[in-house]
Amino acid sequence: MNKHRIPSRFFTLLVYVFLYAPIVLLIVFSFNATKSNRVWGGFSTQWYVELFHNTRLLGALRTTIILSVLAAVIATILGTAAAIGFYSMRRRSRTAFLAVNNIPLTNADIITGVSMMLLFVFAIGVFNDSFLSDLLGVRWGTGFGTLLIAHITFNAPYVILSVMPKLRQLDPNIYEAAQDLGASGFLAFRKVILPEIMPGVLNGLIIAFTMSIDDFVISYFTKGPGVTTLAVEIYTMVKKPVTPEINALSTLMFLVVFALLLTVNIRQARQETASARRKAKLNPGR
Repeated sequence: MNKHRIPSRFFTLLVYVFLYAPIVLLIVFSFNATKSNRVWGGFSTQWYVELFHNTRLLGALRTTIILSVLAAVIATILGTAAAIGFYSMRRRSRTAFLAVNNIPLTNADIITGVSMMLLFVFAIGVFNDSFLSDLLGVRWGTGFGTLLIAHITFNAPYVILSVMPKLRQLDPNIYEAAQDLGASGFLAFRKVILPEIMPGVLNGLIIAFTMSIDDFVISYFTKGPGVTTLAVEIYTMVKKPVTPEINALSTLMFLVVFALLLTVNIRQARQETASARRKAKLNPGR
């Protein structure tokens, strides 16, 4: 048994080294006193100081955070509602809709980005040439709005896939039981259904936020002039020698995401422990 465990543990360790060694290297050189990414020149926090004086990079970061939060929240609301709708369908219809929902997940980002760009260009041209545009005196163009719509579109399927397993675990009679006890439809959903599927909703929210803050291809094709995200800004910066300010910014973003995931996992573990204790009290003989 031990002979089989040693190669397995070594392989697991090797996987973690390949996954996290680049991140560790990035964090270490974010404190390097020189611009070199190969030679250690001493410990320094100057790149963090310069990061907070780089207005262009901070502006792109601000736009990315606002975009990611809005897209994640809206996609979570729409995705949760869609998942509930799929769950209430008959099996054949549900299978068909879930298959359509999986297409954006398997589709290449470049195809999604180009197709959404063409859709926005067509829609903008039709609107700007219509009498409604002349009546309102409004000219629509690509920008933050089109970027937000694009992010909501590719985030919603991830939320649906996160919520659906929690819906399958529900007692199918729990909603009707709440209504029999006098709860209205919305109250029964808020007090009974939503707490049960909340872990899936939170997972979908985190995935949507991570996908938005990480996206480059779709943002590049749908952002429009005057609006840029962090990924696009970094892409324009790599045409020149990359400064360690990027290392400092990446380190801060990694720490924030890591803290967020750690908090969610601890909260979920505590909820599972509390649920197990409640079940043990209800069934002391088991």
